[in-house]
Amino acid sequence: MAHYDEDFSNLTLTTAQLTDQTFDGCHFQSCTFENSRLDYTEFIDCRFSGCNFTMSKINQVSLKQVYFENCKLVGFDFSACVDFLFKVDFENCLLDYAIFSRKNMKQTSFKQCSIREADFFEVNLQKANFEASDLAGSQFENCNLQQADFRSAGNFIIDPERNKLKGARFATAGLSGLLQKYKLIIE
Repeated sequence: MAHYDEDFSNLTLTTAQLTDQTFDGCHFQSCTFENSRLDYTEFIDCRFSGCNFTMSKINQVSLKQVYFENCKLVGFDFSACVDFLFKVDFENCLLDYAIFSRKNMKQTSFKQCSIREADFFEVNLQKANFEASDLAGSQFENCNLQQADFRSAGNFIIDPERNKLKGARFATAGLSGLLQKYKLIIE
């Protein structure tokens, strides 16, 4: 079933299953997908505002030009999304415990997000923007962080020997997050 340019408000799909659906140009406002299952569903040029996806299970979901604002995506496994044309952006979202492994997230915007204890394994985050985001406990392993902007991000720990950082931007106050493994005292 396909939906084009529709607005959905206050839907509650907790523990529901959404399968083989296409949403193109749709806006979801204050919808709850908590603990739901999304299989083979495609979201193209969609916007989610104030939605809750906590612990949603996904399989082969396509997120193409999808914007999340004020959404709760705790534990969301983006690595289970279809790679083809995958593009997401986030503003003021709760992304704690999210999994982004092996995704191409070049130029992704994470503005004012909580991204605590998230997993970034082999992720292309080239030119990504982590503006005012909290990255406490998040793991960056074998990531391309070239030209990414961490200047206003906080609480990150990134090993420069295990990630590509050429041209990445950091504020002086954030340098301790790059040097932590060396047990230096930075004052």
